[in-house]
Amino acid sequence: MSDRRPRPAWRRRPEPPPADLSAPPPPEPRAEGEPSVVQSTLYRDGHRVSSPTTLAETFRQLREHPDGMAWIGLQRPTEQELHSLAAEFDLHELAVEDAMEAHQRPKLERYGETLFVVLRAARYLDAQEEVDFGELHVFVGPDFLITVRHGAAPDLSTARQRMEQDPDLLALGPEAVLYAILDAVVDGYAPVVAGVQNDIDEIETEVFGGDPAVSRRIYELSREMVEFQRATRPLVGMLHGLMAGFAKYGTDEELQRYLRDVADHVTHTSERVDGFRQALADILTVNATLVTQQQNAEMRALAEAGFEQNEEIKKISAWAAILFAPTLVGTIYGMNFDHMPELHWAGGYPFAILLMAGVCTGLYFVFKRRRWL
Repeated sequence: MSDRRPRPAWRRRPEPPPADLSAPPPPEPRAEGEPSVVQSTLYRDGHRVSSPTTLAETFRQLREHPDGMAWIGLQRPTEQELHSLAAEFDLHELAVEDAMEAHQRPKLERYGETLFVVLRAARYLDAQEEVDFGELHVFVGPDFLITVRHGAAPDLSTARQRMEQDPDLLALGPEAVLYAILDAVVDGYAPVVAGVQNDIDEIETEVFGGDPAVSRRIYELSREMVEFQRATRPLVGMLHGLMAGFAKYGTDEELQRYLRDVADHVTHTSERVDGFRQALADILTVNATLVTQQQNAEMRALAEAGFEQNEEIKKISAWAAILFAPTLVGTIYGMNFDHMPELHWAGGYPFAILLMAGVCTGLYFVFKRRRWL
């Protein structure tokens, strides 16, 4: 990257005839719902010159001001809009294809004098207590910067306002805008880190509080941290790659300091995310241990309850057997038969009583010996 350079002649399509310039620009296609062109602005020497409402008007005004810079912001653009940008700014077809399909990993690629940067932005949703990820594609050329946003994050309006409030920095060209966007994306990670840290603190409390639903929350947050790590870890290498090209591309010293600061922040964020993943892994292990201990305690309690119930059943069965003996003898002697030898025996009654007592006593000692009583 270098300071402002004159726009190469090959970067533009041939100038149209004067008659065509006076004609109204053709209507630009729009995606269903909100317009895909979020904002299109032309700058000169760090100051806003105009804000065209269509891509065609932006192209025309940029041709009329060769020393200007266009900052075009799109959100989920149509294929026709991207092809019109590719034809106007000579964007590489592979980069355009990536911007259309989205779902790309963070990366930085150079096609001639154009940089193609893919960033993964993130925001923390307090209501749902989850992390929402967005994707941002940036084309950086000698006199233009195009952002293609997929998702709600990031909101680049703050970065645009910040740059417009610092004309000296904005006058350094598209490279300065790229660094501002990088800084906005990395600064957006800070609330996410704070929100995740708070979630982990809550999860630790829930784990030791025995909340049965905490396992699902740990799993969902772990998956979000995997996505967060995929967003931050490649960005560290990308920024170091830009820093390695300072001398080759004559990057302004102010921008060098700016980029180093962004690199420090993203390195710190990446380290925090790595720490979150390790902490969640440890919490999941602790939770599994606590769940196992709780299950063992419940099984032990069930076993003890079953043992106590078995002991009670033994006692009931023993007493039932003891009481069954006199009932059996009494039932036999209570039958109405005339020819029973014991009916007319004078010692029949004492014998029956002694028999019942002896059987009951014998059964009592048998069950007592077997510890049923």
